Parts: sequence; structure tokens; C-alpha cells
Amino acid sequence: MDNQGTPPQEIRDPIHGAIPVDDAEMAVIDHAFVQRLRGIRQLGFSHLPFPGATHTRYSHSLGVMHLAGRAFDACFRDEPFAGPSVQRQFRYCVRLAALCHDSGHAPFSHAAEFAMPTLRALNIRCYDPAKVAHRIDKRAHHEDYTIAILTQTSLADAIRKHFAFTPEHVARLVSHEVAIDDDFFIHNGFDLRFLLSQLITSDLDADRLDYLVRDSYYTGARYGQTDVNWLVSNLARHVDEQGRVSLAIDRRALYAFDDFMIARFHMFVMVYFHQKSVAYEEMLKLYMQSPDCAYSLPADLQDYRRTDDSQLLAHLRSQGNEWARRIVEFDPLKVVFEATGGGSQDRLEAARAALREQGIESWAVPGMGVVYGQRKHGMPPIYVVDRHRNPGHVVPVDEATVIFERYQDERCVGRVYVRPEERDAALGCLRGAATV
Repeated sequence: MDNQGTPPQEIRDPIHGAIPVDDAEMAVIDHAFVQRLRGIRQLGFSHLPFPGATHTRYSHSLGVMHLAGRAFDACFRDEPFAGPSVQRQFRYCVRLAALCHDSGHAPFSHAAEFAMPTLRALNIRCYDPAKVAHRIDKRAHHEDYTIAILTQTSLADAIRKHFAFTPEHVARLVSHEVAIDDDFFIHNGFDLRFLLSQLITSDLDADRLDYLVRDSYYTGARYGQTDVNWLVSNLARHVDEQGRVSLAIDRRALYAFDDFMIARFHMFVMVYFHQKSVAYEEMLKLYMQSPDCAYSLPADLQDYRRTDDSQLLAHLRSQGNEWARRIVEFDPLKVVFEATGGGSQDRLEAARAALREQGIESWAVPGMGVVYGQRKHGMPPIYVVDRHRNPGHVVPVDEATVIFERYQDERCVGRVYVRPEERDAALGCLRGAATV
């Protein structure tokens, strides 16, 4: 189905302004599984240290869809397709993958994934059995739920009804574990699957480009502000000797790329790993792992659609478990020790040993930097091209910048937490411990 001529609508967004969508896309946006994301905060418990951080996975997903479309347009600005309808369908596929990439998130984002069932329980039929065999009996994660929702619910029916591709094509851009047995992503002999996937998940994907700026805006922390417009306008593509079309960035935007990666690192240190939000995440984890935990996330997708932050909070309020009570009564664990840099893990363990000798229970939460430069198995790198000064010169991005090497092994901060009523005793213990 070609949706040419459908008049665009606009969704107002505080980050990107007017986001244009058409009727076919609105049919997916309005679907219950996408609307469910209105009830899941983007940053889990981060609204406790940052009161403005009440934005949701829904608004983020709309932003990612918008940026993915813009990135697609930049990469194919010369319109190399066999007609506008072909280009339009690839663009739709990318935008839908971006819109739905977080549809499987659990309440409080990543914090509740400890309550997920095994991958086997989800019975995801579109996965390549060989690619998931090693984790079939391990706990599923939110991306697994995303793939299941995309391909095995009425959301899949909405995609089939309004677009000329299948839900499995959309899912393949989210996860390389999805098996596709046709040549939809092959165009004029070139394999577009890699570039289109990199727009959804890579070191320079639309997801990161949106959440850094959006999270910075709503938390009030300015570390995540980066030049998204310059980065997007300098995106390009590169075809390797195997005919794989990969994401590329023009060399003139390389400094902006470095700044983007550093911003992500600093947002992790200052926002995503904030001691208060981590304390609540740790308490939720402790509850989920408690023998008397009465909460689990359902493998049945229709039941899963009814889960969100409010549903989990209502459950926690009904429980007598210590950790559930501390969460709903705003009585979090407290930090008594921090360690940064090399050897911090040993210092965390030494601090915990000193506390154990005094009968004080503690929990260590290490944190690492998140400047990756690591691509998924089978994926080509992102390339740096020089279209203006040296056409034809191409180099993988991790060879064009030292940002990955400089930050790759950087340890952010590790912390030791105790119950608040034992904080003073723990601090006194650690002050007297010569090994810490």
C-alpha cells in the first residue's frame, strides 16, 4: 500500500517542534501498545532527584521516529531509489521501527526487568533459532517483548493493513535476531538492512540523538545538550566491498560526534547513575529477588499491555515486604562509600567487608562509562567520509577519533549503600577502617 497524498498531521513536541505524521502512521501511534508507553516514565526513578523528569517513553518514541525520518532523508538525499514509492516505504519502515523500538519496556523502564519471564515463555516465532539458542532459557529483556509485540499482537495487524511491508521487516531493524527470508532490504543489488538498522541501534542512532537532548531538557542537567541538527544533516552512507550499505558521517561533523559521545558519558555519570535513582532501582531489584515477591511480568502479551508504572506502584503499596514499603514511603538506601577510577571494585569490596565485620548489611552498585564504539555481531562499522575535501576517503569512525579509546575503560563511580537507619554507624565504621 502506498500512502502518497495522505495529508500530514502534526504532533507538537517541546524538543523537535512540529512532528509531521500521516493517517497510516497515526493508526500505529494510536494503537494501545504504543499508547501504553504514556504510562512508563523515560527515566524510571530519576524524577525523584530530578523533579522535572516525568517525561515518558511515549514522547521519546515520537521523537525517535521524527529523527529517524530526518536521518533517512539525509542518508538518501540524492534519492537513489527506483521511484519515490520505493523510497517512501523504506522511510516508513525506519520510522515505524523507531516509533516501536521501546514498546516492550517494563514499568520503570529497565528497573523491573528482573520480573520478566524466560525468553522461551514468550515463544517469539520470528527469531532465528540459532541466534537465540544460547539464551532461550534465560530471562527475557525489553527488546524481546518489543519483537513479540510487533509481530504477534494486533499491532502487527495494523502494520499489515496500512503498509506494503510486514511487521517482521520492522522488527528486523530493531533486532538482528529476527529472521527475514525475503529480499525486501535488497535494492538495486545493494543491501540496505545494515544502514537502516544502524539508524535504530548504533553509536549514532536516532534513539540516542533524542534521549540525550530530551533527558537533558527535562532533568535540567545541561550535559546532554548536543548539536543534533548538525549531526543529522551530515549523515551519509557508504557501500563496502560486500555491497553492504552502512551509516556514515561527514568528517566536518566529527567534532560534533565526539561531543555527542562525551555528552552521553557525562549524562550517565551525572543523571542516569544518580545515587538516589540508583538506590530506588536497587530496592526494586531487591524486592523482585525476595522470596515473598508477588510480582511478575506476564508472558501473555495482552496482560503485559496492562502493565505500567501506576500498576506496579499499586502492587508495591499492597505489599508488606521491606523493599516495597521503602519504595512507596520514600525511604531509600543511603550511600556511605564511593570509589572512582582504577581499583574501585576492590575498594568497594573492602568497604563491604569492613561493614560485615560490624554486622551491617550493605549493597555495592558499580557503574561504568558508556562510550561504546562496539557494534553488534555481523554489523559493519559506522564510517567517516569526506565528501567536500577528499571524496573517496573512507575510514571507520573508531579509527577517525580517539574518543572511544580515551573513554572506553573509564570507570564512573561505584557506591556502597546501607539502610538509612544504619547510615551513621556505617560511616563511623568506615572512618575507622584502615583498609578503605
